[in-house]
Amino acid sequence: MDNPETMTPANDRRLEQARDWLHGLGVKVPNGFHAVAGDASFRRYFRLQADGMSRILMDAPPPGEDVRPFIDIDQRLRSSGLHAPDVFHADVENGFVLLEDLGDELYRDLLEPISATSHFPKLFGVLESMATEVDARGLAKFDDAALRAEMNLFPDWYLDHHRSQLPRARFDLVWEEFCGHIIASAQEQPQCFVHRDFHSCNLLKTPGNTVGIIDFQDAVSGPLSYDFISLIWDRYISWPREQIEEWMESFRQMLDLDIRPLHWQRYCDLMGLQRNIKVVGIFARLYYRDSKSGYIEMIPRFYDYVTTTLRRYPEFSELLDILEKTECAP
Repeated sequence: MDNPETMTPANDRRLEQARDWLHGLGVKVPNGFHAVAGDASFRRYFRLQADGMSRILMDAPPPGEDVRPFIDIDQRLRSSGLHAPDVFHADVENGFVLLEDLGDELYRDLLEPISATSHFPKLFGVLESMATEVDARGLAKFDDAALRAEMNLFPDWYLDHHRSQLPRARFDLVWEEFCGHIIASAQEQPQCFVHRDFHSCNLLKTPGNTVGIIDFQDAVSGPLSYDFISLIWDRYISWPREQIEEWMESFRQMLDLDIRPLHWQRYCDLMGLQRNIKVVGIFARLYYRDSKSGYIEMIPRFYDYVTTTLRRYPEFSELLDILEKTECAP
């Protein structure tokens, strides 16, 4: 959620419905709704004053959206002492949730080379709690099929739509073997609660100086390294490899993992490949299918993450060779 706050149209039927719902709960909205965010889904978020307090309204219109997973994960996080927003009221049938306002100080705007050492220990502490304390029972498994489906967004949307001149026969053979390596690495790791989008735009420094966590409704049970690599391979700032490796080792020691440092590094690198390949595919899909143009300009950063990591592993040299061809590069 990273769009600036704006006033909303007076004739928005969903907001009229939300106002009636809140009024029925005895919650008055004297100053109207102010749009504060948008993301890649059909959800919308609005800031409002309710009983003299700032609140956030989530508008998640069914049938395309379902607020029940959000409420479930929110309770899991809060039960573990993490600062997900308090849910004050929810209309599950119509897709409205009234939430605690965590503020608007995104870690995206706080993380920079000069401040990283002061912020990352706290963020790693959140990752540790999610990995060791948040209940993942009953969540969907981030299994082979799910991992592969995410990776296939890359050929299906980036290559087929954005780089359609690429000859696919050679790529498809290399791709199948590559996906096998990535999936095996992911499933070898310890499995735990996974936020799935743990990055600087979904983390806020709250007025109480806690780490506020949002956009967690797609959480699953999956590989230990996933949320960690989501944070260190950020969409807004690229960290030096030396720094990334220091963080890999710090997090390994924090969790007291019985995994050799280089083995853990490989887990992180290959998990980063899976996620960053998926991100390129998603951004292409948002453009070509959903007409959301703001994401396409972010593709080169994630594409560079992919090729830079591939370069570290000789067994992936054939895929790297294909991706560095003129007809494939971003």
